[in-house]
Parts: sequence; structure tokens; C-alpha cells
Amino acid sequence: MIDDIKKTAEDKMKKSVEALKTEFSKVRTGRAHPGILDHVKVDYYGTPTAINQVANISILDAHSLSVQPWEKGMGAKIEKAIRDSDLGLNPAGMGDLVRVPIPPMTEERRRDLVKVVRGEAEGAKVAVRNIRRDAIAHLKDLLKDKGISEDDERRGQDDIQKLTDKYIADMDKVLAEKEKDLMAV
Repeated sequence: MIDDIKKTAEDKMKKSVEALKTEFSKVRTGRAHPGILDHVKVDYYGTPTAINQVANISILDAHSLSVQPWEKGMGAKIEKAIRDSDLGLNPAGMGDLVRVPIPPMTEERRRDLVKVVRGEAEGAKVAVRNIRRDAIAHLKDLLKDKGISEDDERRGQDDIQKLTDKYIADMDKVLAEKEKDLMAV
């Protein structure tokens, strides 16, 4: 039973690290790629919807993207959603097509992106700590139901804490790499 709880916690923590890596891949490092708009939400008939579900995003050149809405009249909403996002982009509407120039990375913009990346990492660490909390709660429930002894519960808690420390260290390592990548000129 304790092994199942530890295994489940470890699987969830692994997924949190993978999710963090995926989020980091969306943070740009000076080149245009469609993934940078993935977390931008556009108002689609009153529902916040991912931009890639209402438009086709493609690369025009190394420093610009084009966003082609699938419906007429969505161009202005998409333009506003991109402008209001924390990406610091200034899209230009050309009829229904929205052109998104990717400005060169300034020192200030790099620092802003580092802050965004740190926020993402902190969110992922909170997720791992919540997984730890849930796993420890399961152990305490088992102890209360007399399913395990106090010593087993204590050992289980120590093991889960070690897992938590390991995955938070992994996240710190991924964060350090991304910060270094962002700050490289």
C-alpha cells in the first residue's frame, strides 16, 4: 500500500517536471515559433479559448508569425488577446490576417521573461508540494485505519519527502538552464 502511494506520487511529480519543460519550451528566445502563442486565450463567443483553436498560426520568417483566423471578425479579438498577453508583442491586423512581429530581445525583455519563467517554475513546485501533501494525507489515513504502523508511516513520509526534494531540485536545474538560455545574447 505504501509503495503504491509512493509510486503514484512519483509519477505525478515526474509529470509536473515534464509539464514545466513543456511550458519553458513555449517561452521564446528571440526566434519566432508558433508555440509562443499557445497560452494566449482569445474571447470566443464568451469563452476564453486557446488561440490555436480559433486560428492557424504559421511562421512568416525568423522574426514574425502570421495568425489566420478561421472565422471572419475574429482578427480584432485575436489582435487584442495577443497585445494584452504578458508576451510583450505588438500584433498588426491586415484585414483578417494578424501579423505578429517578434522584436529582438532586449536586456529588459530578457529579464521580464526570466521573471515569467521563475513564476512558472514556482507554480510547478507548488504542484509537487501539493502531491506530497496528498500522499502524506493518504499515509495518515492508512495509519488511522490501522492499515500500517507508525514506523511505516514515518518511513513513508521520509521517502515521499526525499522524492519531493529530488523533483524540486530537478525543476531548479531546468529553471537554471532556461534562465541561462534566455540571458545568452
